[in-house]
Parts: sequence; structure tokens; C-alpha cells
Amino acid sequence: MTITPSTAEVDAARLLLDRMGITPEDLLTAPVERPAIPTFREYIPTVSAAVTAGTRRAYGSYWNRITQHWGDRRLDEPTPSQIKQLVETIRSNVVVRRNARGGRSAAEHLIAALRCIYRHAVDDGLIDEGANPAKKVAKPRRLPSTRRAVADTRLAEINEIAGTTGDDPAL
Repeated sequence: MTITPSTAEVDAARLLLDRMGITPEDLLTAPVERPAIPTFREYIPTVSAAVTAGTRRAYGSYWNRITQHWGDRRLDEPTPSQIKQLVETIRSNVVVRRNARGGRSAAEHLIAALRCIYRHAVDDGLIDEGANPAKKVAKPRRLPSTRRAVADTRLAEINEIAGTTGDDPAL
């Protein structure tokens, strides 16, 4: 679907081009020099070197997974749907622990790691802000914490036992 510009918009464009000293033919014949879009395998080390150690520690394993799955793909190739597919692949392969929550954190961190890559790609002029597919994928909402405080009665029992038994005189 193409939108036909109004006469006023065309006139405004002509006026702007005229003031810039550019003819419409110049636009058609001028070569567009854009940097080549790198692959994930080529670009992730650049991003990794540009971030803090904490960010590298948080996203490093997810960048490794992105490289494993999409290493030879250019940054401008994945779509939001493909990102969602990768998220589900990573989510389904998480290590299940006692406090597991269905891979929600893995999904959240993978999307955050992709957003970090694409934020740097936008800043480096490799892609346009509107072409950032990671921005179009919602992070999963965090579930309420399962951690709870020790009940007052239980804490009183712990203090009672610690104070009446053992060899530590400070207790």
C-alpha cells in the first residue's frame, strides 16, 4: 500500500531540495553509501567490548546463544516473529531447578540482550531506529516473588534456641 503525497507535500519537498541545491535527478543517480550490515557473529564482539563488565556478565551467555543460532545472519534479517521463536527455543531448553519459573527470566534476558545489540547497531548507524525488531517484542511480565519473610513465631523459636544452646557466649 503506497500513500500518494498531497500537492502541498510535493511542493514542500521541491522547495527543500531547491534550497539544498539538489535536483530530483541527483537523488536518483547518487550512490547510497551505507556500511555493510555485519552478522551477529561479527557484531557481538564489538558490542561486548563497548559495554560494562556487569552488562557483559549478564548478557554474555545469551549473546553466545544468539551466535549459536543466528551467527551467520545479518543484523537486519531477523523479524519480531523470528525473535519470538528464538525466545521460545531458549525458554524450552532452560535448566530446570527447584525454583524454576518456566524460563521467564531466560526469555526476558534474551530479549534484553538483543535490545542491547540493536541499540548499539542503531547508534552505529547500521540500522534505523524503526528497523529494530527487538523493540517490537514484549518482554514477559515478571511473576510475583515466591520469597517470604520468616514468621514471627518461627523467628522467636530460632532466637530462643540460639540463645539457650551452644557455646557462643555472645548469644
